[in-house]
This record gives sequence, C-alpha cells and structure tokens, in this order.
Amino acid sequence: MSIQKLDKMLEKFRQAKAPEIARLRDLAAERRLPAPYEGVRPDFAAALVKPGRISVIAEYKRASPSKGDINLGIEPEQAAAGYAAAGAAALSVLTEEVYFKGRLDYLARVRTAFPDGPPLLRKDFILDLFQIVETAATPASALLLIARMLDAEHLTQLLAATAAVGLDAVVEVFDEADLAKARAAGSRIIQVNNRDLDTLTTDLGVSARLARSKAPGEIWISASGIAAVEELARMKQLGFEAALVGASLMAGEDPGRSLAALLRGA
Repeated sequence: MSIQKLDKMLEKFRQAKAPEIARLRDLAAERRLPAPYEGVRPDFAAALVKPGRISVIAEYKRASPSKGDINLGIEPEQAAAGYAAAGAAALSVLTEEVYFKGRLDYLARVRTAFPDGPPLLRKDFILDLFQIVETAATPASALLLIARMLDAEHLTQLLAATAAVGLDAVVEVFDEADLAKARAAGSRIIQVNNRDLDTLTTDLGVSARLARSKAPGEIWISASGIAAVEELARMKQLGFEAALVGASLMAGEDPGRSLAALLRGA
C-alpha cells in the first residue's frame, strides 16, 4: 500500500474529529473544559512488562471500517468483566464515534464498574491538545497517538502534553519512517499496526520487519491481525512486550472466554 493511500484513509478519520476539536476549543475559550480525573490511574507501561511472557491488551470494539458492526450487543462493562477475569494486562477502549461507534464515557463506565481493574487505553484519533485535556478528565491511563497523522513538531508537543497530565502515550507506526519520527519525538511505547488501510487486510510481517529495529528501553505492542495462539507466540518470539487484540475477541458471544483461550497458549 502506498503512503498516499494510507494518508487518504487517515484523512477521513481526521475530518471526522473536526467537530469534536471545534467543540473542545469553544469550551476552552469559555473556560469550561472538564476538570482532571481525581482517581488513581494504574500504571499502563508497567502493566505490559512481564519478563518471559507477552501481555495482551484486550479491546472493547463495537465496529470498525474493516469489519463493520462487530458486536453491538455487548456493553463495555460486560466485556471488561470478562477481560479482567481472563487476565488482560490492560484494556483498550474505542472512543471514536463515527467509524467505530465508540463513546468517551465508556472509559468511566468501565472504571466505575471495576475500580481495581486493569489500566485503560483511550484509542481514538488524538490531534489536538484539548483532546488530551479531555482524556485527562477520564480514568484512562494512556492514549493513542498515530505518528502518520502528525508532523514531527506536533507529535513532540502532544507527547509532552500527555506526559504533563500524567498519562502514557502509545505511538502507533506503520513503517520505518513513522518509527523514526516516533523516536525523534521521544516515544517510549511503540505500537506497530499490521493493517493495510487500503485493502483492510493484515500482515504480521510488518511487525516482524520492524521488530528488527527494536531498541533497549522501548515497550513494543503489535496490533491488528492477531487472533490465534500461534500468532501471539510469534509476537513474543519477536520481542514484543504486548499484543493488542480486539476484533477476534469481540466477534464471539463471550469476549472474556475467547481471551482466556488465547492466553492459555501464551
């Protein structure tokens, strides 16, 4: 897939976030941005690092451009209960509304239902400083930044702002150029996306190729296309600390049971 085609898909996501960013800027002008969350945030990065094992970030995902509607009948609390019981190291919660049918309040719903549950990752398209402020008002411990959607200076600014509010930043990359940008900006947690956004297919070879460049001190996550014990084991052998698994878990009637089966072979 060409960079141009990838950028075209990501531009659709960028446009979908424009109304949200405009709303937040209006709130900022009126001094009505939400106050920071006052509860305890579990350490996201620390939760992923388990010597000799690979961690799984289990995702609550209702829909996606590649799958369409996945499982609209499962509520976030239900999925989170199963994931936590099965041993998820962290939970990823889709909050993007247009393409993934998520909601920001899913984060609060999960944490309210499970106050001592695993750390939460807000997975969305974060493009503006005020989105980080909004995330800091939720119980999330981390948020996602996509290197391809941000120039180097902007990525550096958002990383600094994320750290300033006490959150971890997961920086997603698609190729070597994205990885170089992420490192130059100071990224510590790298997520390799195996999905081709043109064909919407996945290729775990992307993780295999980029893993050769993994540096000491970095925490790496492989995302998209991991559904089987053998695939999880492969990511462990490549040196990934964690894998993010979503659609394959959400597709069944019991996401927690699906995760438990996956982890038994990890």
